[in-house]
Amino acid sequence: MHKEEIYRVRFPYREDMVIQGFRFGKGDPTACILGAIRGNEIQQMYICSQLIRELKELEMNGCINAGKSILVIPVVNSIGLNLDRRFFGVEDVDINRDFPGRNDGDTTDRIAFEIFDRVKEYTYGIQLTSFYMTGEFVPHVRMMETGYQNTSLANLFGLPYVVVRKPSPLDTKTLNYNWQDEMTAAFSLYTNRNDTIDDESAVQALSAVLRFLTRMGIIRYESHSGFISHIIMEDDLTDVYVSKGGIFRGLVKPGEYVRYGYPIAEIRDPYEGFIKEAIIAPTSGIVFFAHTEALITQGEMAYRLIHRLHQ
Repeated sequence: MHKEEIYRVRFPYREDMVIQGFRFGKGDPTACILGAIRGNEIQQMYICSQLIRELKELEMNGCINAGKSILVIPVVNSIGLNLDRRFFGVEDVDINRDFPGRNDGDTTDRIAFEIFDRVKEYTYGIQLTSFYMTGEFVPHVRMMETGYQNTSLANLFGLPYVVVRKPSPLDTKTLNYNWQDEMTAAFSLYTNRNDTIDDESAVQALSAVLRFLTRMGIIRYESHSGFISHIIMEDDLTDVYVSKGGIFRGLVKPGEYVRYGYPIAEIRDPYEGFIKEAIIAPTSGIVFFAHTEALITQGEMAYRLIHRLHQ
């Protein structure tokens, strides 16, 4: 293992923010795995730390194939992690909306530029990331529909679902999109937690990454076969919104099967405790995403459902 400095952000009144990378094997830039770009992505940082531990042992045992190089960057926004803030700096800038960056721009532009300059030559790119809304997912792999996406490769992670998303103009500034623009096979991997550690889904994500690296001939590792993934277009998911705000009491969790017309959540009045709204399943299917905060605002998404899938 070779530990290297990817980029250093210098601050006049506190210690520097150093973005570190861990390189395994020698040869062509084959696979890059990137963790916490945002300051609340504790789970993503944890998964990368476990991956580094596994790869270190595999390298010591000669199990990284010749001519292959793996780079793991576990944390980008360490300042955000230390301050318990999701975004960077006093401006609250999302670094994952600044790619490919500029070397003559502001701080987040330069961070994105330096990171992308290091990772854009890799054949495969895996980002452990989080959703823009608070909640829990069924673990899955997500890809942008850029014309370069390859769902067959995404199946090799062995996770339950592969979601293909049509990019919006905002998505063109993400790492995933710009990786694909440089002809890197890019994948975003989501687990069911962000700001806390969930060992079960962390192990599932770690196994998925090691499974993919094994199947692509990068490492030699004994892994279980995993799932046969369902390919889903994000536009085909059914979004369930609430019409009233209040205390959110969810009745179902990600991965559960729900039936059309059955209650899946309640919105309670925060002062008097009565049920302001009963949320009813608009279709039969699998809960893909669930709101998990104690409070919910009017018009907010409570669930995303995969319809017409049966156990």
